[in-house]
Amino acid sequence: MRLMRIGEFGSERPVVAIDEDSYVDVSDLVSDFNEEFFGSDGIERIRPQVDARIAAGEVKKLAGERIGAPFTRPHQIICIGLNFRDHAEETGAEVPPEPIIFTKSPNTLIGPNDSVKIPRKSKRTDWEIELGVVVGRRARYVESVEQAANHIAGYVVVNDVSEREFQLERQGQWSKGKSSETFNPAGPWLVTPDEVGDVGNLQMRLELNGEVKQDSSTNQIVYDPAFLVHYLSQFLVLEPGDLINTGTPPGVGLGHKPELYLKPGDVMTLSIQRLGSSSQTVVDAD
Repeated sequence: MRLMRIGEFGSERPVVAIDEDSYVDVSDLVSDFNEEFFGSDGIERIRPQVDARIAAGEVKKLAGERIGAPFTRPHQIICIGLNFRDHAEETGAEVPPEPIIFTKSPNTLIGPNDSVKIPRKSKRTDWEIELGVVVGRRARYVESVEQAANHIAGYVVVNDVSEREFQLERQGQWSKGKSSETFNPAGPWLVTPDEVGDVGNLQMRLELNGEVKQDSSTNQIVYDPAFLVHYLSQFLVLEPGDLINTGTPPGVGLGHKPELYLKPGDVMTLSIQRLGSSSQTVVDAD
């Protein structure tokens, strides 16, 4: 299934997308795609009703409604640094022997086509297309990578927007450069594993104003989603609905020579095979 939420910010309702233009409303079946939903096996619980509604022709057109993030604000957003082989090669860095972990404020989460705000006093706001992993079951000391795969609700396109000066030059944790408002567009869909297929072979692409900046594949990921769920669960508890951003391929603004950063009016267009596409316009923070 492809879970989606539509409506104004803060008042979204849960639906299941059929394609880019149509959906089945499930707001009478579940209150939202949240911790309670994922933690109670909500995906499998609503699957028969969704199939029945599709068969009965109870399909609606999107008709220009705003698309929100496909799940509600998680307890935590955990990010993995330097997790693409081709990105490591681009930066001249060695692949880390264990995942590099940092956090991002959960209130950075916005819809896939919402505007991204450049923070006040920022001169180095950057883009990062990433594969997002949404946790489906509480993960605490998961015993194996194979078991960890059963804790994944699905996958989502995310943009791990970053302010490089805040991140790299202002001392302290990377979270400082990762947690400005609007810095985590996600969606349009949360796609369940059965519809994704081989998550280790999905094309990823980010364009800036129509020019390709990032073009890679998830086959370049060093530590794959199931490994990350298993690994993280040895250090912390992952709750249903938590988000893991799994790292970015080469082509970010920081890697350009000279460096290239976002400015008001820029448009970022992102896509991951089988997970859909998104587009964000850049604006100044008010």
